[in-house]
Amino acid sequence: MPSKLTKNAKGKDCTVNLYPYCNSNPETVIFAHAPSEDKGMGRKSPDWWGAFCCSTCHDVIDGRMQTDLSSEEIKDCFTRGIYRTLKIQIDEGKIKL
Repeated sequence: MPSKLTKNAKGKDCTVNLYPYCNSNPETVIFAHAPSEDKGMGRKSPDWWGAFCCSTCHDVIDGRMQTDLSSEEIKDCFTRGIYRTLKIQIDEGKIKL
């Protein structure tokens, strides 16, 4: 069941921005869970650990779309996206510190 944090991705801008592949379409943005120690067989990472991600960036991250980007570039963009998403969620009061 989607949480308030994952639902909050709807209509947001992509925070991953895998240039030049990002489609920049808020209608395709979902919450992409990032790898973590909590992730395993049949389990996703916590709903606060991920990024607002357009469908194209999500396809690149998950390996469904081949690009000329290195795995390091993809990882760096995803990490920046996680930071940006956390900042948005905190600023909107969805995550309280």
